[in-house]
Amino acid sequence: MAETEQIDSLWLGADIVTMRDGHYNLIADGVLAVDQGKLIWVGPRSECPAFSAREQHQFSGGIITPGLVDCHTHLVFGGDRSQEFEQRLNGVSYAEIAAQGGGILSTVRATRAASQQELVASARWRLDRLLAEGVTTVEIKSGYGLDEASELTMLRAIRELAETVPADVQATCLAAHGFPPEFKDNPQGWIDIICQRLLPQVKAEGLADAVDAFCEHLAFSPEQVRTVFDAAKALGMPVKLHAEQLSALGGAALAASYGALSADHLEYATAADAQAMAQHGTVAVLLPGAFYLLRETQRPPVTLFREHGVAMALASDANPGTSPALSLRLMLNMGCTLFGLTPEEALAGVTLWGAKALGLQHSHGSLEAGKVANFVHWPLARPAELVYWLGGELPCQVIYRGEAQ
Repeated sequence: MAETEQIDSLWLGADIVTMRDGHYNLIADGVLAVDQGKLIWVGPRSECPAFSAREQHQFSGGIITPGLVDCHTHLVFGGDRSQEFEQRLNGVSYAEIAAQGGGILSTVRATRAASQQELVASARWRLDRLLAEGVTTVEIKSGYGLDEASELTMLRAIRELAETVPADVQATCLAAHGFPPEFKDNPQGWIDIICQRLLPQVKAEGLADAVDAFCEHLAFSPEQVRTVFDAAKALGMPVKLHAEQLSALGGAALAASYGALSADHLEYATAADAQAMAQHGTVAVLLPGAFYLLRETQRPPVTLFREHGVAMALASDANPGTSPALSLRLMLNMGCTLFGLTPEEALAGVTLWGAKALGLQHSHGSLEAGKVANFVHWPLARPAELVYWLGGELPCQVIYRGEAQ
């Protein structure tokens, strides 16, 4: 390395929480060297090479973490379900709400009725709340259109949204979220459309980075998921799965057998699921927001995941029905208080392992040379404070691709 290598910027004056290997791996009084949107050197100030930086940014203490990764959201949808939320709290049952035309089908109707521009605008408002708290990478799923045209509109809205925000946005096709009302008596008809028409078009237009499905007794059976995954794999598309949220169907092990990026929810996951996920490198994505709002009591088997070495990510699951969450940082606290994660595990879950759940662990999720320069400065004394404080936006400075936001 030349002694006076010219670079874009140096960032110094804070402790660096690198999250290398999923641990704090803290560097006291650290320096980040950035060029062309990437980290080219990370280490203690005392060992920093003699860079010639066009810009130098000096912090007055605090900590720097990787940009946060929200690896499971449903941010694009029409309408909201706050009225149903109030009804439930006033004692109206799910069955009664559904009979009134509520539930997921109300979101489907509102999403189908919305234009792509309306979907982008409403999602942008929700996404901005996450970005303000240090999120620099986010995954967004389709799944509220449940017809060919509306699913494509949702995915195009996600791609359009990606062009307007200082964040890396991944799109996931979740057409296998539920069965459209038009196919309630012919579920195989919807599966055929997904596999034979929708996924090939999604692939041809580059509209999605992965394919997801909901494996549950009230959604898709393991056999139906296999059909969708076979179609996705034939197109060269990575897969992931909503699994074991309400019952044990072996969906997590099924997903792992396909080399899935992640299996998500997992309250009812078994030792066999954990073993399969560990064998195939499938990430366990834990979603405490839905667990909390649905008042569940069956916790995901964190101890099993630890024993088998399964990486655990945390995400907001931001959606209109079961997790209207607009704070990934709140999920850090919930992951610890509700699921028993340590603060270090929780932070790894929204950095390196969140990135791995998107297949981005080699470029995102930790502060190491060669990775993208997405990071956040927090005026805090230690990483556990990110988990400790409940509510409110902690002041922070977000740097995306080497540029202060």
